[in-house]
Amino acid sequence: MTWKVNHSRKEKIDRFGITIDQVLLPNGEEKTFSYLDFAKGVCILPITKDHEVICLKQYRHAMKSWQWELPAGMIDTEGDAPLEVAKRELEEETGYVAEHWLELGSFYPSPGSTTEEIFLFAAAGLTPTEQKLENSEQIELHYLSMEELKESVANGDFKHGAGLAAILRYKFMTD
Repeated sequence: MTWKVNHSRKEKIDRFGITIDQVLLPNGEEKTFSYLDFAKGVCILPITKDHEVICLKQYRHAMKSWQWELPAGMIDTEGDAPLEVAKRELEEETGYVAEHWLELGSFYPSPGSTTEEIFLFAAAGLTPTEQKLENSEQIELHYLSMEELKESVANGDFKHGAGLAAILRYKFMTD
């Protein structure tokens, strides 16, 4: 049973939308429930012909540290196809285009607090082009073997949620 929304208010702060709902729960109690309205996104697992994964080491201001990640980005324009955004993000962040794409589905990173949905892809048949970073992106490219990536995930160095989901889905779909 869905919750009945008695009143809803939306606010915008920078790139985040916040919805504040007054809801009636199935047990009859009223509750205020808020969540982030966040753009959909994409995450790509790029695999080279040598079976290495192109990983990013990217500075993330929210964490005040460099983080291991896979290429990813927001779907900025309503109606943009996730695959087209994934192709653009791969080239912008890594300087590669891919000939082969495997859709790995989507997931909700935090359905208790945000509307965000991230579409996952694996990319192969990579050809170098030119990296086109945004002015706020600080990215180092690293080429990790699948074993090195597995170790990084297992020891907790790789914490990028969308990247973890892409790796897991890829492993389950290809093993």
